[in-house]
Amino acid sequence: MSERTVLVLGSDPPPKLDRLTGRARVIFTDEDSLADRLPTADVLLAWDFTSDAIRRAWPEKGPRPGWVHTASAGVDQLLCPALVADDTLVTNARGVFEQPIAEYVAGLVIAMAKDFYGSWELQRQRRWQHRETLRLAGSRAVVVGSGPIGRAIGSTLMALGVKVDLVGRRARPDDPQFGLVHASDALNDLLTQADWVICAAPLTEATRGLFDKAAFARMPPRARFINIGRGPLVVEDALIAALREWRIAAAALDVFEEEPLTPDSPLWDVPHLIVSPHMSGDTLGWRDALAEQFQDNFDRWSAGEPLDNLVDKRLGYVPVK
Repeated sequence: MSERTVLVLGSDPPPKLDRLTGRARVIFTDEDSLADRLPTADVLLAWDFTSDAIRRAWPEKGPRPGWVHTASAGVDQLLCPALVADDTLVTNARGVFEQPIAEYVAGLVIAMAKDFYGSWELQRQRRWQHRETLRLAGSRAVVVGSGPIGRAIGSTLMALGVKVDLVGRRARPDDPQFGLVHASDALNDLLTQADWVICAAPLTEATRGLFDKAAFARMPPRARFINIGRGPLVVEDALIAALREWRIAAAALDVFEEEPLTPDSPLWDVPHLIVSPHMSGDTLGWRDALAEQFQDNFDRWSAGEPLDNLVDKRLGYVPVK
């Protein structure tokens, strides 16, 4: 096989692609040069998975890469009508982020239940104030998103004694892990019973703005909401109002409608809201794991074998088998 060209969007820091030496010509590009270089590439690695440059630069006709891999679980930043319609394969980073995100969510749930923030604030004030906190065992969580991340979150919470209702696009009445996966049309009723609501859904046209004023109104006042999916899944003004008016107890956001969050965003000062900078899946060594995953898939692609983590471009995610 002749040497192939791998085009890498983003290089800060660059991926370690040592296994491609002598097998592929690796070219780095920025957003401004992407459109000119796409026709020359066999493979595109979206290393900067926060960029939406692929949507803007993808050609509607003519040569283009036969395979696009994004170093992220979500593919909403790159899918555009031209890419969905053509025969280019798209893969994602499923398998790298699931357990780290599940651990992050579990940490948030424990911190909220045990009021660690309150303890820290009282310590800062040098005040000895005894309180009672929540018991996790027996509480109920609604996890929205039945893909690998939602499943990892659900199983981790179940290990803490939390009862988990997993919600997906379609019902799965005989799910081997959860027994029942609820269809999306069951969400409204499930929200009324939830102590914890965790959003881990992919961003599609069907899920954009899923958590709006009506959704927060359905949650009981004791409910705590966490979003580690995508920012546009949540109507942020509706969440702000729900927290300020005490219609839900607390929330945590790791993703936002616009990133990075600007210094003048009202979200910084909302009571009982934890803000983190899109870091729930980023543990030590995560970039090396992403590079290894891409190179493993490059081996399959070079050998003409089926690729791992093949995205159904019309659904916008890797279907669960």
